[in-house]
Amino acid sequence: MTTEHTATAPDTAKPRRRYWEDVTAPNHTWRIDPRTKQPRRPPGEDLAAMRSGLGRPVMDSPKMWPLYSCEINDALARRDEVSDEQKAEHAALALFGLHQQSQSTPMHRRGTKLGEALRALRRSGKFSEEALDTRVAQLAGATSVPALLVHLRGLVTQLRTIGQPLDYNHLMADIQAWHSADRRPQVRLKWAIGYQVWKDKAPAD
Repeated sequence: MTTEHTATAPDTAKPRRRYWEDVTAPNHTWRIDPRTKQPRRPPGEDLAAMRSGLGRPVMDSPKMWPLYSCEINDALARRDEVSDEQKAEHAALALFGLHQQSQSTPMHRRGTKLGEALRALRRSGKFSEEALDTRVAQLAGATSVPALLVHLRGLVTQLRTIGQPLDYNHLMADIQAWHSADRRPQVRLKWAIGYQVWKDKAPAD
């Protein structure tokens, strides 16, 4: 059984919501299905389909095809190519499927950017701070999209361990930007600002 998102054709009047937006409400809980009045939790089949895309290029896992929401770029499609946006959505979906696995609450949270999520991971005490600093530095220093995704996969697995969500719209945008070498410094800066705040004192409350 799949969610309504996977069964419904794209709405031509407005952009289709990303999968993680379709199941997560603005208050960070599951959306309620208007027909069943039940929380719209991602079924295990959907999450497994997403994870099947880990380490694979976009469109290489047919199980993921119904989950994509990006519009097809006709000019690229005529050349049997896909856009950076489509590649980024594929990668973000695969990571969301990994992140959401066995979690009872949504792992997509609007406004929680990657740097902030990793800062929370560092403060959790679950992992060595030095080792995490090294992994984050390797992530920021990735010189290709495949290398970036390998590092993201490891860090998302650690975030899942402590149940720390992040904003998958922002993550998708970061991955898309990584396809352009001249846009990477801005993404690194954003991550650094979020992550380096751990040097400040934690709020008293």
